[in-house]
Amino acid sequence: MDFEYGIIGGGPAGYTAAMNLAKQGHSVVLFEKNKLGGTCMNNGCIPTKSLIHASEMYSALKKHGVTLDFSEIIAKKEQTVEKIRKSLELAVKNSGVKTIYAEAYIKDKNTILAENEEYKARKIFAATGSKPRELKGLEFDGNFILSSDDVLNLQELPKSVLIVGSGAIGIEWARIFSNFGVEVTITEMAEHLIPIADIEVSKRIERIFKQKEIKYYLKDSIAKIENKIVTLNSGVEISPDFILVAAGRVPVKPECEDVCVLGDSCGEIQLAHYAIHQANEKTLNIPFNKALTPSVIYGEPEIAWVGLREQDMDETCQKKMLPITALGKSWCDEATDGFIKLIIKDDLIYGAHIVSKEASSLIHILLLAIQKKIKAEELKEICFAHPTYAEGIFEVLK
Repeated sequence: MDFEYGIIGGGPAGYTAAMNLAKQGHSVVLFEKNKLGGTCMNNGCIPTKSLIHASEMYSALKKHGVTLDFSEIIAKKEQTVEKIRKSLELAVKNSGVKTIYAEAYIKDKNTILAENEEYKARKIFAATGSKPRELKGLEFDGNFILSSDDVLNLQELPKSVLIVGSGAIGIEWARIFSNFGVEVTITEMAEHLIPIADIEVSKRIERIFKQKEIKYYLKDSIAKIENKIVTLNSGVEISPDFILVAAGRVPVKPECEDVCVLGDSCGEIQLAHYAIHQANEKTLNIPFNKALTPSVIYGEPEIAWVGLREQDMDETCQKKMLPITALGKSWCDEATDGFIKLIIKDDLIYGAHIVSKEASSLIHILLLAIQKKIKAEELKEICFAHPTYAEGIFEVLK
């Protein structure tokens, strides 16, 4: 069978590229060995956000005697994922893409093999995604040592859990388990939690975790495991029900080098929105500034950032900060922990870092200002509604 374009992988990069090309009138075949939506929809962004929401609702209501049925929460998570996935499947179908649910292999730069059949394509895109990173001595067994994929299949809550790593995956799962009343311990080899974040963001999350009685050990790692007793290099002993290895993900790279590689399989920025914009760049010629890809970690409070961090700035930069307590909306919402922080040089914003409710939305106002070089003084001319978190952007610039 002949097509103009063949795409392997139905995650954000793959389905975006496929629909873009089909809508331009090209013949497109898309191969997916499992379910459309990729890691984000099936094993990452969507299911974890559903669990974060449920855990926060439970945490807020348990003092009123609300009891927890974890199996119902898991069922609701699955329903949410399925509903969004079916909407995606319909959108892909209506765009004119031919979808084949089968494992596919690249024979050469113009040939794809699937189910013992050859598919010819003028151009092939490989969006083969990523998989959880395994650490030596912490190989996944699906029982005591779990991956971020495995943990989504839990049918009951543990009493205690040890999380290895404090990136987005580790922080979000720490919040989920803690909200559900699980005893949580994190071990992180770096000097601070969320080591890729601005230093003040890391320190604030450390303070919040102490308040929530989430234990963490920095500059530490697992030395040995005997009879499910974990000993850290610092000598601390922990007896968790299981270990969640949250050490990020590694690309699943195609074997053929003569194809266009998109999404997580590139080994660049492993975020769904990065993959989508990368696909748009390749298929719609819409450029985007990769260095200004925003990062968000969900839960209460949200964490979001883009651009220059404090530890990267020099003496020509200045920082401006506003505590969230300065905003009336934060008191109304009982969400007063956090801040808005800007790094400014020559009246232009080069970095924005937010710990706050609604941080995932606020960061885009500042991203727009950074990318379009809107001066700080010009931002002050915008009339922000009151009471909102967004007015904090005006307040921090005063």
